[in-house]
Amino acid sequence: MTVIVASVDLPFPAALVWAELSELERHAEWMADAEQIDFAGDRRRGVGAEMIVRTRVGPFVTNDVISVRSWIEGESIGVTHRGLVTGIGVFVLVPIEGGTRFVWLEDLAFPWYLGGGATALVAAPVLRWIWHRNLKRFAATLSS
Repeated sequence: MTVIVASVDLPFPAALVWAELSELERHAEWMADAEQIDFAGDRRRGVGAEMIVRTRVGPFVTNDVISVRSWIEGESIGVTHRGLVTGIGVFVLVPIEGGTRFVWLEDLAFPWYLGGGATALVAAPVLRWIWHRNLKRFAATLSS
């Protein structure tokens, strides 16, 4: 497993950040690597919501099946990834002076047949860079 962390400090109250973050269907608007989000059922919020996310990183495209495993209203969303890349992730909002810190943490495993740990070593800095950029795009959604 490879742990990847990205964060951004936002000059907005946690309630405003949460209002946008909790709209799962809108994540593709600020996640450059998420081309499309389709829900596997009627749930759009909370534990049990499941999404099929068409994900693109450069020439690599996969359908990531993401299930919400934890949901603490106003604070965090935890997910499980199933598909080509597996693992867990969490978005956490932390109140800070003058706003909110948005922390994005993923613990991912790459399949052995695609290089496993060696692929993870190459992928981790690329994904960290993409997610930092995504967090800046997220911040822009709050500013508009």
